[in-house]
Amino acid sequence: MTHDTLRGLVSIGELAELTGVPVRTIRFYCDNGVLESVRSSGGHRMFDAGRAAERLLLVRRLRTLGVGLTAICAVLTGEQSLAEAVAAERAAVDIELDELAWRRASLRAIENADPAERAARLELLANVQNGASASAYDTLVAFWRRILTPVPPDLFDGFLDMNVPGRLQDPTPEQVVAYAELVMLVIDRTFSTVVSQQLWRSDPYRLSDRAGLIAGVGEACGMAETHIAAGSEPAAGPALDRFVAAHAAARNTIDTPGFREQLGTGHHDADARTQRYWQRAGEIMGTSTTAGAGQRWLFEALSRTTGGSGRRGA
Repeated sequence: MTHDTLRGLVSIGELAELTGVPVRTIRFYCDNGVLESVRSSGGHRMFDAGRAAERLLLVRRLRTLGVGLTAICAVLTGEQSLAEAVAAERAAVDIELDELAWRRASLRAIENADPAERAARLELLANVQNGASASAYDTLVAFWRRILTPVPPDLFDGFLDMNVPGRLQDPTPEQVVAYAELVMLVIDRTFSTVVSQQLWRSDPYRLSDRAGLIAGVGEACGMAETHIAAGSEPAAGPALDRFVAAHAAARNTIDTPGFREQLGTGHHDADARTQRYWQRAGEIMGTSTTAGAGQRWLFEALSRTTGGSGRRGA
């Protein structure tokens, strides 16, 4: 028995025998700051048996759950609690599972595609998978943030909740294909221009209150939801009046026949890409009453009630 053993210190070999952790692993932990040791008079690593064994047991358990050494060191030094380290690891696993679920659904979408469409579907999904966006949802959010600036954060968040498909935790192949189409649309710079024109309009009236316009149009779309869900034809009524009033107030003017005529003028509402965007977004979200569908219904109602001169086509 050595003098160090009498002091409660054990050698690296003795610690390995005591804990069942290989010597090379203990050495690795020492070199990476996970485990503390002192040097004997002969220059050998020595360990406090109780403290080292307790630490090795904690390290082994955390490593079994996949927690990294950096996080483990933070727990051992008190920089991070055990609960915080475990929560962070769980969050990382959630992200990993989401990515795997997306990949699985993408593979199934390609596998199940009609042979004539398989190559095009492979290209679509590969573009998104390989970096068209690090996160499909983040790409959609960034797109609408550019379009809706300077709308206040609470109004913007409300818009996202109602109109942007959230992150898909366990998507179907159909949802992945639809989401990929949305991503490919919004990364096209010309699409941003089209959507901006549809939302903000290009007319002689100066738009001075974008936040007020978004809030008012949102209310009008909400009023039109019942009609859209019921399959009612676009027509005059409170929803259209609120829609026009929102546009007029945002331009510091009033609702007149001339203003309605001007508001209904333009061709960008018939762009097939905007219609496709809202169709696919609605499919993912399981609704037919997105903001895009509401605006289309209201603009069609406006066109019909102004004699059709602003009509862009179905």
